[in-house]
Amino acid sequence: MKKPVPVESASAFISASASAFIDEKIKELGDWRGKTLAKVREIIHQADPEIVEERKWVRRTSPGTPVFSHGGIVCTGETYKNVVKITFAKGAALQDPSGLFNSSLEGNVRRAIDIHEGDKVDEAALKDLIRAAVALNLKGKSKPKPRRKSPH
Repeated sequence: MKKPVPVESASAFISASASAFIDEKIKELGDWRGKTLAKVREIIHQADPEIVEERKWVRRTSPGTPVFSHGGIVCTGETYKNVVKITFAKGAALQDPSGLFNSSLEGNVRRAIDIHEGDKVDEAALKDLIRAAVALNLKGKSKPKPRRKSPH
């Protein structure tokens, strides 16, 4: 009979497994896209050391997508032939005074940053967006909901 895996161990395994997936993805790319994804990943963790790496949307035709979460999805790190795309799950609700968002601008919820070969990432502005996305995810989660009184 198998022993149940404690929740902490299961989440640590998921995170370690996702981190290994992202490591492998960066290594497999072996070009500017891998370097860019690695740099963005570093910036994300500098902005919020509590970020959890996840692997979502695995299908037969896709190995999955790197996802960075804290209190919900903060952003994804997708790679395509000509771009590394950082998509913020709730980007439309975030202030972007530096104008980093340059893709998916017509959507009601998400916003993305397309990084092309040779583009320089504004690290300070990206960190600000990461922190704002985490704050938005955590907003309201820290307060326990008031209990409704029983009518009896």
